[in-house]
Amino acid sequence: MRLVAFASILAAAAYVGGSALAAPAPQPQPQAAAAATRTLTVADAVPDARGVRRMVVLRGLDKITGRAIDVLAPAGVPVRFGTLTITARYCYTVPPEEPPETNAFLQIDDGRPGEEPKRAFSGWMFASTPALSALEHPVYDVWVITCRTDQPGPAEKALPADLPPPPANPPVEVPPPAARPPGAAAPPAGTPPLRR
Repeated sequence: MRLVAFASILAAAAYVGGSALAAPAPQPQPQAAAAATRTLTVADAVPDARGVRRMVVLRGLDKITGRAIDVLAPAGVPVRFGTLTITARYCYTVPPEEPPETNAFLQIDDGRPGEEPKRAFSGWMFASTPALSALEHPVYDVWVITCRTDQPGPAEKALPADLPPPPANPPVEVPPPAARPPGAAAPPAGTPPLRR
């Protein structure tokens, strides 16, 4: 009971005349606010040596609140997730006919307010085995989901136009019942004959 009364006294003391005593939250810069509201796309990525633009789709988990969100990280563009700055350098997803796998090379810096940013992770992450090479951070967890590119998928092989369409019901040749191919075994003894 004393604890509840003490908590209510502290809550009442925090407000004076309807306003909180805490310092006001810093206002975001106009450019940062515009960049934070705009969704990043593959077109924002820096093209690689072959001119292909890539973007990694990551899942970020805040271990304190339990909130997980998807983070879109175009290659070469630093993006923020909490106090982390994530820069994807490269990503690749195997073709659909192979076993599923997505690889991404990431550099993750932890930049807390008032401190110099520190490199928390630099290396390859794999979607199929996230624990193989993982970010070790007390508050955040980040893992790879997939990779997107602006490169078109493999083209379907078109059939030549001069081929006739396949028949709806192809004819099936059935050998006569009495005729057996040479070298075929005779039916086992006691097998009833086939009737027509």
